[in-house]
Amino acid sequence: MILHLNNDITLETAKDISENIEGKLIFNDLNKIIITSSKVKKVSDEIKKYISDEFILDSDIQLSSRNYINETRKVRINNIEIGGDTLNTLMITGPCSIESKNQIKKCAQLLKDIGLTTLRAGCFKPRTSPYSFQGLGLEGLKMLSDIREEFGFNIISEVKDASHVHDVIKYTDIIQIGAKAMYDHGILRETGQQEKPVLLKRGFGSNLQEFVQAAEFILSEGNPNVILCERGIRTFETKTRFTLDLCGVSYLKEYTNLPIILDTSHAMGYSYGVPDLTRACVAMGIDGLLIESHPNPMEAKSDASQQLDFKEFREMYESLLPICEAVNRKII
Repeated sequence: MILHLNNDITLETAKDISENIEGKLIFNDLNKIIITSSKVKKVSDEIKKYISDEFILDSDIQLSSRNYINETRKVRINNIEIGGDTLNTLMITGPCSIESKNQIKKCAQLLKDIGLTTLRAGCFKPRTSPYSFQGLGLEGLKMLSDIREEFGFNIISEVKDASHVHDVIKYTDIIQIGAKAMYDHGILRETGQQEKPVLLKRGFGSNLQEFVQAAEFILSEGNPNVILCERGIRTFETKTRFTLDLCGVSYLKEYTNLPIILDTSHAMGYSYGVPDLTRACVAMGIDGLLIESHPNPMEAKSDASQQLDFKEFREMYESLLPICEAVNRKII
């Protein structure tokens, strides 16, 4: 149950009501909202006099439900917006990992030449093997910050664990929570207490209910700027790295109010299939794409097989434009 409280109610009274019904209070200058378990279907008459509106929901997918907000939320990332009525499809690209100043500057120049707005690069890498490249850490974040100052791009990078969450918050414009951190409640709650947009990747072993409820952790801390990212799930198939769940994307578009971005690079795992998969995603009218690109993928220190070189990326980008036009979308 979601309860909107009267505007004139004091914060102290709101806290008392929330405690009384074992709810969670979200408040800002404009609103005071209490969320309870979906098992709660009614409140006492004494409490009702403080309520301006109520929403009774069937599951704990609540703040992200279309039964609560019946449209896609609009998320602002500095000077751009996605979701809502914008019809924008955000193209996020860059290398899997930042490796050097020279490498990331070449990637930035690609974005500038094409006219894109948002650069990605990993600094803290959650690798399967402890012997693989683990990223440049804080040094990499500072390099990305320098690139932002020089080129004016929005920067997105991943939080691996709670030890560096504040560094990522400080140096980026979009906080990415990776698939392996989707269940990390410390990260979810900490990013929920920020105002910056959060891109939440679906865990490769999670179902849709678990995925969206992870988003609820962020929303319930007060941050409304959550973006879902489908990046492929693990199935019995072994010829691709993961299986991109486009059926799940249709579900998310129909039943949730959060913008949706698709990561075709991690889903496919091999560069040859990324353009085709990306074209299919654009045809669905999604809110954004996350595509890995690198000046020389074969020399990449992580995920070399799935990154596009610049020629491949340009060709793919050009092929997306008529599809965007057909579905009334614009790549930004």
